[in-house]
Amino acid sequence: MIRLFTSPMCQYCHKTKELLKEKKAKYTEIDVTKNPNAIKEIIELTGQTGVPVIVIGKETILGFDKSAIEKALKKAS
Repeated sequence: MIRLFTSPMCQYCHKTKELLKEKKAKYTEIDVTKNPNAIKEIIELTGQTGVPVIVIGKETILGFDKSAIEKALKKAS
């Protein structure tokens, strides 16, 4: 299961969604601007409030890190 924490104005969030779609990875998008509990969760996960935050299996990736995302996708499959 992949969870993607985003905000509408975040360029790197859009890049992350494009990469996940390109890799045909199914994900659940959580818009932090519409879900105040999501902010609390990403602070717990990363200690920060920045997005995107990508949770792939047990891996948590802060920011758009293409190689880390691809590596986590391979590990999860």
